[in-house]
Amino acid sequence: MKKSKLTALSAAALAVLLTGCMNLAPSHQRPEAPVSPQWPQGPGAEAPGAQAAAQLQWQQFFGDARLRELIALALKNNRDMRIAMLNVDVARAQAGVAAANRWPTVNLGANASRGPTTTSSGDVRIVNSYQAGLQISAYELDLFGRLRNSSESAFASYLASAEAARTAQITLVAGVATSYLAVQADEELLALTRQTLATREDSLKLMQLKFDNGAASNLDLSTAKSSYEAARATLAQLERTRQQDLNSLTLLVGQTLPQDLTAAQPLGSQTMGALLAGLPSEVLVQRPDVRQAEQQLAAAEANIGVARAAFFPSISLTTSVGTASSALSDLFSRTAWSIAGSALMPIFDAGRNRSNLEAAKANREIAVAQYEKVVQTAFKEVADALAGRATLDEQLRAQDAQAEAEATRLQLVELTYRNGAASSLDLLDAQRATFAAQQSALQVRLAQLQNQVQLYKVLGGGVDPAQRPS
Repeated sequence: MKKSKLTALSAAALAVLLTGCMNLAPSHQRPEAPVSPQWPQGPGAEAPGAQAAAQLQWQQFFGDARLRELIALALKNNRDMRIAMLNVDVARAQAGVAAANRWPTVNLGANASRGPTTTSSGDVRIVNSYQAGLQISAYELDLFGRLRNSSESAFASYLASAEAARTAQITLVAGVATSYLAVQADEELLALTRQTLATREDSLKLMQLKFDNGAASNLDLSTAKSSYEAARATLAQLERTRQQDLNSLTLLVGQTLPQDLTAAQPLGSQTMGALLAGLPSEVLVQRPDVRQAEQQLAAAEANIGVARAAFFPSISLTTSVGTASSALSDLFSRTAWSIAGSALMPIFDAGRNRSNLEAAKANREIAVAQYEKVVQTAFKEVADALAGRATLDEQLRAQDAQAEAEATRLQLVELTYRNGAASSLDLLDAQRATFAAQQSALQVRLAQLQNQVQLYKVLGGGVDPAQRPS
């Protein structure tokens, strides 16, 4: 009995060892990046102690505690992020199914039958049959790597899904930060506009009083009214923009914003970590979307091996080992085993296998082109953000200087106006110029902060590198 069991198990073990002897898939090589080895305008100014974005977690990058709290809530509640993580779970399970197909399925089976049979003498008698044991049904010997490549394709797809989830996390972190900064800018613009509206309302009342007493012309009054109504229109527009930006932030966070959050920092006090641009060859391969495209290419290459294996015979093995008896009481005293194999060689399939192989090769070329496009897009995004870093700081300094100069001019015009040396038109012109310069300074400051967020995103920041799948 032991010898029979060893024979059957040895045959099954030999079949397992024979699987995966040949791999018909092309070896994977990362395509060369079709981009320049240097950023177009250089890495830009980099502060001392700058770090690579991929190694700088978002908790370290953002200095605003309120923003960090909102990002943590978004990572927990955002529905797009939840869907992305569930897609990873699905891909992981599918990869497990594909990997399990490479191994035999062992079942414990038992059956009993009773029926008539005719003896050699022509008599009919009732026969009982009982069987119990282990069974391996239709196990495919993977001599040409079909199952192996199917498993590798599914695993590469799982890795691609994991990188897609990391891309979603980076996008979410940057989206929350961008929306949060926009809301902060809206608040400051609203405060500035309300202050300007109050000043223009006072000017309009004064001008109306002068007009009623014949000390001002209708032109002066109309100009004051126009300036006042323009400020009202700007205030209404900013209130709408603020509410829309707040709605966008709430959607990203995935819940109503809590009332007990840390107090917000003004735009002028916002601080973010210093980022090291590095070289394109080092930075781009760390981006999750580039890694996702490479895994999709690896999956396409494995599918070529699957298509090539279809041209070769498929060999299946069925085996069982156990006990059998005509009497239930003697079931476990007698050994029974069997081994059976079958081979199927394709002869004529009307070109199906060749067409499948051609489609697999074409899909690989598509995956190469998609990888190259993702790399080019990533290069462009980083180059744009670096161009912003190189110019927005100087633009902000110039805009702040202009706003300060306009504020000084307004003070001088107000002084000369009170002394009768300047007209009301001069005063209104100075007020409008000061308001516009202050608005522009806030908008440029917002653009500079959002560009820092964008640079952090496109350099691959926002994900813990220890969470990458191996």
